[in-house]
Amino acid sequence: MSLEELKGRRRSDYAFHQEYRTRWSDNDMYDHMNNSVYSFLFDSIINAYLIEHCDLRPPASPQIGLVVNSHCDYFGSVGFPMVVELGLRVNKLGKSSVAYEVGVFEKGKDDVRAVGGYTHVFVERERNRPAPNGMSEDIRRGLKKLLENGTPKL
Repeated sequence: MSLEELKGRRRSDYAFHQEYRTRWSDNDMYDHMNNSVYSFLFDSIINAYLIEHCDLRPPASPQIGLVVNSHCDYFGSVGFPMVVELGLRVNKLGKSSVAYEVGVFEKGKDDVRAVGGYTHVFVERERNRPAPNGMSEDIRRGLKKLLENGTPKL
């Protein structure tokens, strides 16, 4: 996907949304949100979705998702005291892996500030290897709801 396409993302491109109130400690010395906080936000919305819609029950789940890739493209800054809105979609769903995309928006504005995400590979907790049949059916069913071009299916 090109940077221009990512920069054109709107809230409606994402099926699951979550709000985050920035904190003073989120800002770096340049008075905008530190890059590491974006990773925290991506992890938070993805895991909230997995728990709420895919029946993932850490730490009791027999499968866990390992992050094997992460990325972020920045188009505008956010920082304290803003409220940001996060959007989540799935761009690719494999047998054991899923590529997530998260859009970061300032509350009430439609211009995306950042687009990023990561790839999970679901593995058996005990062996740290993908299960022979891939991710569990509960996880797959929940993730499929986010797969169809961000069209809300919830």
